[in-house]
Parts: sequence; structure tokens; C-alpha cells
Amino acid sequence: MNIAFVLNSLTTERHEYTTVRLAMTANRMGHTTWLLGVDDFSQGPDGAISARARAAPGRQYKTTDAYLSKLRGDEGVEERIGVDDLDAVLMRNNPADDATERPWAVTSGVLFGQLLVSRGTLVLNDPTNLANAVNKTYFQQFPDAVRPVTLISRDPAEISHFIDQMGGRAVLKPLQGSGGSGVFLVSSDESPNLNQMIEAIGRDGYIVAQEVLPEAADGDVRVFVMNGEPLRRDGQYAAFRRVNKSADLRSNMSAGGKAQKVKVTDRMLEIVEIVRPKLQTDGMFLVGLDIVGDRLMEVNVFSPGGLGSCRALYDTDFEETVIDALEAKVELRRHYPSGLDNATAATL
Repeated sequence: MNIAFVLNSLTTERHEYTTVRLAMTANRMGHTTWLLGVDDFSQGPDGAISARARAAPGRQYKTTDAYLSKLRGDEGVEERIGVDDLDAVLMRNNPADDATERPWAVTSGVLFGQLLVSRGTLVLNDPTNLANAVNKTYFQQFPDAVRPVTLISRDPAEISHFIDQMGGRAVLKPLQGSGGSGVFLVSSDESPNLNQMIEAIGRDGYIVAQEVLPEAADGDVRVFVMNGEPLRRDGQYAAFRRVNKSADLRSNMSAGGKAQKVKVTDRMLEIVEIVRPKLQTDGMFLVGLDIVGDRLMEVNVFSPGGLGSCRALYDTDFEETVIDALEAKVELRRHYPSGLDNATAATL
């Protein structure tokens, strides 16, 4: 395969990120593997799209650090590639990471992804539906049976009333963003300061208020889902519990959470099954479900991370399973060059 991974930026990518692991695995398996940022695309007057991309020389790298260093270094190969020649493009940039410093880049990835689809390139996850998932309203489109009780509003009185209805405690977070940024646990006991907190959280837009789940004290569970099914290899699920030992409400890895082994329960599998139809319809090839207790807290469709943690915890090469699935998808699509839309092909 000739495959490209789209990042926020090559300069900010870190060797432990799942994207780098996937790219190194694809490279090791013999595929031509390119990495590029959302600011590396160009569309010419003839409509053709190219991108400034980099690849690492050689195939066998012992560590992701060595792979990324070689790719960025003087020995790395830099070319302007024609995306029409690519078999697949994996969108792995996180719009939330660009929201403050590069707001123009928030939608750039999905917009160019849509242009690639229009020219016949297989793009995963499907960029048309990724555009709908830039904020947390996408999460509200999943069934009530898996979601916590939630209010989205900018009205302080309405939010205060919701907190009272939830027994005097609730989680508040901005509608935009991810990675645990701006997440607060509030209670009616803080009523003198509550309006100021609501104003601060809502400074950049709408506020999401959610019920507090007692199980959150034990952290959350990240479950990887591929093609609408739990990602498995050698009898192991790609899943782990994220626990923060501090008083910080957030358990995200970027907020100090630590990965632990987890037993995937029947309820977790039930949640996957309930959300499967929408994920498949929307062309979401690889996603991360974040589960607390018996509720789904977040669906990460942009750049779900943690496959490295899964590999370390279970000594299992889940990255190779993902690339195997991508190979099969590309090969199958060759049999239907004009008969499969991108969203359908994404989750075959």
C-alpha cells in the first residue's frame, strides 16, 4: 500500500503517540508510509491535490523514538506527493489541539479529506462525518441508553437548576475541546461562585453539564473499536483503565492518568454493540470509546490514543491488526472502484 497519516504537525508529534506506532508498523510491514501535517496540503488549478510529506528510510526500527527521529532528520525523505497515488489516507489530527494557537487548522484536515474523497481516495475516518464530530454535539447523537444525563446550555440559571436536579453535583466542560481540558466538578455548595465558574467555562462557547457517575473515582476505560467491533488480537481486547491517583477529576493520559489492565465486561461489549450501527454508518474505522461504569462518556473519532499502553499491558501487537484490516479494506475496494462510497468502504 501507499499510505499517508495526517497529523496536526510533524513538529509536535511525539514518539509514544498511536499514530507514530501505526505508521512505523505499516512501514515495517513493507508499505510506503508518509506522514504530513494539516498545513502541508495544496490544491492546484487543475484540482489535483498534493502534499508535502516525509517518510523514514529503511524498514526495521526497534523503537518509535528511532523511527520518528529518522523521519524528521536529515536522512528522512521529503517529497511533494500526489494524493491521487495514495491507496489510503488516515486522518489522525486532533482539531482540539489547534483550537487556540491555529484556529484556521481546526477544520482544515476534514475539508481536505473531503476533497480527497471527491477524487476517489479512501479516507479514514470518513471526513464528512468527522466534520460533524468537531464538537461534543456529535456525542449527543448516540442512544440515550449509553449516555449520562446531559444538558448543553449557556444559561447560568438553567445550568444551576440542572445541578440541583442532579443532587447538587455535576461535571461541567466546554462543548469544544478534548483531552480533559476545562473539565470541572461543581456542586451547589459553591453557589456564590458558580456563576463565575460557568462564565469562565463558557467564555468560548456552550457548556456541557453532565451527571456525576460515582464510578468515575475508579477512572475510565478506553476501549478501541475497529470497523464497529471491539479491537482484538490473540484473544486480548485493546482496552485499558485510566486512573488518576491525584484529586484531579480527569483520568485522560494527557492529564496524568495511568494505564492499567482491565477486564472487558458484558456491559462494555453491550455499549459497543449499541453504538456500532452509527459508527459503521458514519464510516468510523478506528475509534476510542471512553466508558465510566455503565455509561459511555466520550467517543474519540479523531486520534484515539493508547495502543502503546495496550501493547505494553498485554504484550500484543494491536497495531499490526489495524494495518492488516487496512490492507484488506484497500484490496476489497479495488474490486468495487466505483460502487462503494467512502463511508461504507471505511468500515468494511
